[in-house]
Amino acid sequence: MTILVIGATGTLGRQIVRQALQMGYPVKCGVRNLRKASFLREWGAELVYADLKLPETLPNVLKDVSVVVDAATLRPDDEIGTTKEVDLIGKLALIKAAKLANVKRFIFFSIINNDKFDYVPLMNLKLSIESNLRQSEIPYTIFQLSGFFQGLIAQYAIPILDKQTIWSTQDTAKIAYMDTQDVAKFCLRSLVLPETINKTYLLGGPKSWLSSELISVCEKLSGQEAEISFIPLFSLGLIKTLAGFSKWSWSVTDRLAFAEVLSENTSSSDNINEAYKVFGFEPNDLLSLEDYLKEYFATMLKKLRDLNYDQSQAARRKDLTF
Repeated sequence: MTILVIGATGTLGRQIVRQALQMGYPVKCGVRNLRKASFLREWGAELVYADLKLPETLPNVLKDVSVVVDAATLRPDDEIGTTKEVDLIGKLALIKAAKLANVKRFIFFSIINNDKFDYVPLMNLKLSIESNLRQSEIPYTIFQLSGFFQGLIAQYAIPILDKQTIWSTQDTAKIAYMDTQDVAKFCLRSLVLPETINKTYLLGGPKSWLSSELISVCEKLSGQEAEISFIPLFSLGLIKTLAGFSKWSWSVTDRLAFAEVLSENTSSSDNINEAYKVFGFEPNDLLSLEDYLKEYFATMLKKLRDLNYDQSQAARRKDLTF
């Protein structure tokens, strides 16, 4: 059973490739830049050129493929033109090509609560793809995600270490972030669970977090105090309205609209726990956010200490030469 991974060089895609290879699956990666994806070949995957913006490249990459895992996505703040070109037109072309290739399973990663926020362009695109996939008659499994651990590094950890301002909403909703390695486990487990065919699952970590709680954890682990600027959610709506009159409003209003999604309680513990039962996982089987951040800060702080030591030694040697 050959697995085709689209978006294989991404944060999630590479974890799926790595774990699939470790489990003995033949893995094919559809990539745009063969040189950038060379590390996947070193792992044992087959690289084939494919570009979602060029539908004519898709039939070739789908040859002898049984499973398509679509892990390719853009961020909420990407330009709407590029987002639509890749996250809608390209994905619909991929589904069509997969059906013609008689693919036996199509796994798609979507976003939680997209039906409640269909006015947000990226959410609307995900909702459209979900609908199209369900109507395609290809056996599918859809995972709706709320957020990755990895995305929190740039949002919280790095600004604290660099003594930069963290911009945050005064939210009251908790989000169940999840490690991409654990998402990959669910993805691959679905291939051996017939009961997951033609089903949609909400995935999240075993614990939900407020942004203020995340900041506190980062402060404790880094030993530094965060500089925080809070933006009330009601003001986002005003800024969004004002931005609508500007020539650059497409990208700005999209970012602000997506921020509103975080004001909703996006993590339903009951639905998440149900997914754990179906896939045979216990909360303790998954990496906790505390452990993930602890490892990150331990590594980064060691690098900073080593760097400071090297710089002090270099300065001392320079002084001795005079």
